[in-house]
Amino acid sequence: MNMINMRIYMSACKQVQPLVNFPGGLPGGLNMAPLFRRDKVVIVVGATGTGKSRLAIDLATRFHAEIVNSDKMQVYKGLDIVTNKVTEEECRGVPHHLLGTIDPNSNFSAEDFCHQALSVMESITSRDRLPIIAGGSNSYISALVNHHAEFRMKYECCFLWVDVSLPVLHSFVSERVDKMVEAGLVEEVRRLFDPEADYSRGIRRAIGVPELDQYLRFGVRADERTRDRLLKVAISKIKENTCMLAWRQLQKIQQLHDQWEWDMHRLDATGVFLNRSKEADEAWNRHVAEPSLNIVRKFLYEDCVPNIVSHEVAVATATMIGVPIPMATVATACR
Repeated sequence: MNMINMRIYMSACKQVQPLVNFPGGLPGGLNMAPLFRRDKVVIVVGATGTGKSRLAIDLATRFHAEIVNSDKMQVYKGLDIVTNKVTEEECRGVPHHLLGTIDPNSNFSAEDFCHQALSVMESITSRDRLPIIAGGSNSYISALVNHHAEFRMKYECCFLWVDVSLPVLHSFVSERVDKMVEAGLVEEVRRLFDPEADYSRGIRRAIGVPELDQYLRFGVRADERTRDRLLKVAISKIKENTCMLAWRQLQKIQQLHDQWEWDMHRLDATGVFLNRSKEADEAWNRHVAEPSLNIVRKFLYEDCVPNIVSHEVAVATATMIGVPIPMATVATACR
């Protein structure tokens, strides 16, 4: 770690009392600065439709937390039905950040997400609240967790993976699209429709927008039978593409787990989706919410010591001040 990164680390992280004492002080009257601990963040991942937002809100109501949205379509303003944003009622008073705040015609990149997410998280932790990152865009989360130096130096992560068997999830996703159509999905896209629009930019990339192009472009002048056929094809394509998205997201999560060795806590919610009766809430609490609460409680409160700077940072600090420190005496981060 170079001097610039060291200065970033020292300015970014909170101080804790040193766990290593040197009798008589350091040579030359040097005073070893207190070691630094990282703030904690919970990250909820999973394929589309698995209940990530619900779990994040459940946790936020129990741990004085705020949620940072990491869904690359939900960051944009508009198309609340198409992008399946949580409603005000579903938020249950929990503050949400980066949800419906970005210009829908802009391209909000992973780099943009990292920049804004870090700013939001700093605000959250400054108020002694827990940041919870939740969303289906694993490219955003990967960019933040794996490739952003400031995040890696400042935060310790707890990963919760809400998983549902794909055949069961595909059935649920199909039903959800039908409900979204009933709620006004087509009319919502119609208000945004522009025959000259670029479907590779901004919110128009969202599943549900390009698929309705042919219906909105030609349906107005078509007879009723043709119009109905065009709409049926569009809805079928929305379902197909949403199922493909779920499959790709699942593959990405597994890849991230294998490549970066994220310590993920997998929560199997398949039983919740199979139980569509009034017992579904009980199944959710039993299989997802309660286990997650226990995991996060241990992550926040039951670690043996505060999470301390890594071995790499400790070595860099020793090298910087010219004092050999026996690494065996430096407490390592709790797992």
